[in-house]
Amino acid sequence: MSWLNALAETSRSGLKVERKRLVPLVALRGAFGLGLVVVLSLNLFGPNVAASSAFGAFSAAVATFQRSWRPRPLLALASGFSLAVSTFLGYVCVIHLWLFVPLLMLWAFAAGMAWAAGPTAGIIAASNVSIVMVTVTLPGSVLSALGHAATIAIGGCVQAALVVLVPIRRWGAHRDALADALAAVGDYARRLRQDPVADFDPEPLMEARKAAVLTPGQARRRPVELRGPRGVAERIRPVLASLADPGFGVPAEGPARERVRELLYAAGTVLDACARAVRRGQPVRVPAATKAVLRTPDTEELLSGPPLRAARRLRALLDDVRDTADPSGRNTSRVPDDVREKAAGGMPTVTHTRRRAPLSQQFQGLALLLRLQLRRDSPVFRHGVRISVVAGAGYLLGSLLPLGHAYWAPLTSVMVMRPDFSQTYARAAGRFTGTLLGVTLASLVVRLAHPGTELLAWFAVLCGGLMYLLMRTGYVVGQFCVSMYVVFLLGMAGTDLEQTTLERIGLTLVGGLLAMLAYAVYPAWEAPRLRGRLATALLAHTAYAAAVFRAYANPSEDRSAQVRKDLLAARDARSEWQEAVEKARDEPVRQRGLSRGAADDADEALAQIARVAMLMEAHLPGRGAPPLPPADRLAHALDAASTRAARDLRDRSAPRWDAVRAALGNWDAQGSGEQAPDRVARKGAGMLVEALEGFSAALAPPKRPKEARGERGARERETTVRVPSVEEEEARRPRAG
Repeated sequence: MSWLNALAETSRSGLKVERKRLVPLVALRGAFGLGLVVVLSLNLFGPNVAASSAFGAFSAAVATFQRSWRPRPLLALASGFSLAVSTFLGYVCVIHLWLFVPLLMLWAFAAGMAWAAGPTAGIIAASNVSIVMVTVTLPGSVLSALGHAATIAIGGCVQAALVVLVPIRRWGAHRDALADALAAVGDYARRLRQDPVADFDPEPLMEARKAAVLTPGQARRRPVELRGPRGVAERIRPVLASLADPGFGVPAEGPARERVRELLYAAGTVLDACARAVRRGQPVRVPAATKAVLRTPDTEELLSGPPLRAARRLRALLDDVRDTADPSGRNTSRVPDDVREKAAGGMPTVTHTRRRAPLSQQFQGLALLLRLQLRRDSPVFRHGVRISVVAGAGYLLGSLLPLGHAYWAPLTSVMVMRPDFSQTYARAAGRFTGTLLGVTLASLVVRLAHPGTELLAWFAVLCGGLMYLLMRTGYVVGQFCVSMYVVFLLGMAGTDLEQTTLERIGLTLVGGLLAMLAYAVYPAWEAPRLRGRLATALLAHTAYAAAVFRAYANPSEDRSAQVRKDLLAARDARSEWQEAVEKARDEPVRQRGLSRGAADDADEALAQIARVAMLMEAHLPGRGAPPLPPADRLAHALDAASTRAARDLRDRSAPRWDAVRAALGNWDAQGSGEQAPDRVARKGAGMLVEALEGFSAALAPPKRPKEARGERGARERETTVRVPSVEEEEARRPRAG
């Protein structure tokens, strides 16, 4: 993609406004906390202190809106106290430019490295760095700086207290995550009726798993209906896929296929009912017709072998998810959380409450993560360097320009910069547009209406409430509200009245251009790293498949935990790979080694590898089943071949799977002399080899067929005009008698 197309695409993305489900009560709570802090500070301490406290309360409330499964009060407290400390240190150093600029660059670098802990930490840190450039201009002495820092911290405490005292839809985010996971599996069941090999997006299950990580206090207060359905939904998905797949025994048409379609539709209905019950905290209501479909005895007459086992297991799992998702407890057959599926004859599903690590261990893990990111090729490290240099250069440039208020340019840069290209350029366009509209409107109100201090304070609170309400609809809308909020608040404090609208917009444009220029000069492109990402995803997927084969090879050993671990690793690796592909599509760089078509084909092959392993996982044998040595040999061959394939992939060559094909051939050749191979495992092995060959074909360079080359040569020979020589021309001329 060229630079011109990339700029156009990212600009459209930054200016997009979407319809989102609004949360007016939560926005009203945040606005009430903001108004309470502003009014009290204004009446007790004056407009300057009120502006500082308003920034603290505003930032703390914004932190509670971020996508995070941590307790919301903790996010508000962390944002308020970190901003308070930064404000005090910044005021002490701001009188000396040579001291404040290095401190600002250090803050900005730390904010950039905070992205290693996740987007929530990165956004909160960047917001604090940007706001501190404004708040350090408000105090008049060191003692007043301490007072301003205290009021900022109090603003964060007020927002945290409101989250605790005025809970709105308690456990709402966790309920939504679990309900979305159940609904996604239900939708998958219905799609399998028409497409037996339909794809499944595991993102809802991954989000539900993140939501299940709790503190000890959260684990004690968690509603009972949130304690088990996720684990059962994880087990239902492979059972649905194996029941629908024609390769496992059910013909494409006929009475058996119709019964499978009825079971899949009934499963989707049950899962949708459970999702509604979890989301609303209501009892599970399943139609009587759906229950009759699941209980009919005709299933055992129409199905046999693996499909019949899958149907029995599906019925047991649906009973489990109904029992665990019912908050009323009226289903007396509630299954314990530790063991499930015994009635279905399958492997038990072990579900435990995932406890969040203690704070000391979290800090140790964060320190290790930051240390691993301190390398030149790390996107997080490069983002930290970019944001640090741009913040310092922007502040110096704003100080040298005769426009006043040097913080407008670096404030814009810090707020729009992200570790990847598309978000940085999209936010730069959205920031400038939102600031242009917001500053213009707010400045016109201030210049024409001449509102007093109290009215400006109420205008600021109103804009803050609109920001909380509309922030998820689009970045440009949020920046429109934030720009008006800042103008009204600084106008209340009397520190920004002499700056014109054009000066603010000009400095905002300078800050956005600095951010865009920094990424162009010191980028962190994803396109050159695509092959490495793909190699990592390939290793994770083949490890998952090998773990499943080892479970078939040694049924006496409980390998369910290892299979589960490898499945989660494969999901994470594919999610990172797909995210990298999406980022690379918008980058204005030439693809180095992977075209768009090759990336899409490789992703489909990865999905097929995971699907084969998932189908086999649905039929894992019990501990009393006989061992299957050929499966163990295939697993060893797969491990060795995948290691070589990852190396070949990074070396820009197509992977080879000769060892896996040889192990499959030995399976067929030696199967009669050993224990008879399980039909599901042997069928899965063949499907896996086909998926691996499809992966290699996706990465092989395109070759022109010989027939095409021959036809082209013939056409060239036919259309070539041969120029005769001089002697031939003389011979052709007629001679006189």
